[in-house]
Amino acid sequence: MAKNKILYICQQIMPYLPENEESRLARHLSQAMQEHGNEIRTFMPRYGCVNERRNQLHEVIRLSGMNLIINDDDHQLIIKVASIPSARIQIYFIDNDDFFSRKAVLTDEDGKEFADNDARMVFFARGVFETVKKLQWKPSVVHCHGWFSAIAPIYLRNMFKDDPLFSDAKVVVALYEEQFATPLAKTLGERLVGEGAPEDTIEKLGTPSYENLMRFVIENVDGVVVGSDKVSRELVDYARQCGKQVLDYQSPEENDFYDNYDRFYEGLF
Repeated sequence: MAKNKILYICQQIMPYLPENEESRLARHLSQAMQEHGNEIRTFMPRYGCVNERRNQLHEVIRLSGMNLIINDDDHQLIIKVASIPSARIQIYFIDNDDFFSRKAVLTDEDGKEFADNDARMVFFARGVFETVKKLQWKPSVVHCHGWFSAIAPIYLRNMFKDDPLFSDAKVVVALYEEQFATPLAKTLGERLVGEGAPEDTIEKLGTPSYENLMRFVIENVDGVVVGSDKVSRELVDYARQCGKQVLDYQSPEENDFYDNYDRFYEGLF
């Protein structure tokens, strides 16, 4: 029997996007935790720059076809999947032509964040959870990597808190050096209230800057992972002030790197 069922919700994973601290950790942590006897499911967005042919993505018809309403508009949820043979792991991709067809990730060619990143984040989070529901798979740990996945804990603590598949899950967010420079749309808080978040919880999102968003997210998780040695120390200190379990930065060169993650997950219970 698997020790834990771990749902990884990732902003980026190599080899589908270039290698960096975040994409490397998301990739190797999925593999290592599976090899440590855990059962995993790993998700990321199918950005338009992900080459489907080279990476052998294919649509999972039985999971696709649902429409999610964002901004009062219907957006088709398309689920694709690919395998990393060397790691013997499968990656699920959340896709939609309105949000992910552009040949970029989170910024345009001038490095400016897309104005609809808040809506894209909401679609991604909802797409992950609706897919997991279709799979009828009950995670014990949900581990979110990167700020683009940051809406997911809000869903788990509010919209899905009474869903038997998610109600007992421990939630973790990994913090990285990467941030967004321009605050997200000011309507983000209203959008989350419309999705089911209590209005009295969204005060920090009056100005949805990176720091405010991540403080809000930290309040809604059980544990915080320091994924880079250049993470904002203010956020790490805030996590400790909130009484969250914190896993300090672990160098991949350390012999007990993945064992530390295993122990961290077990310590959430």
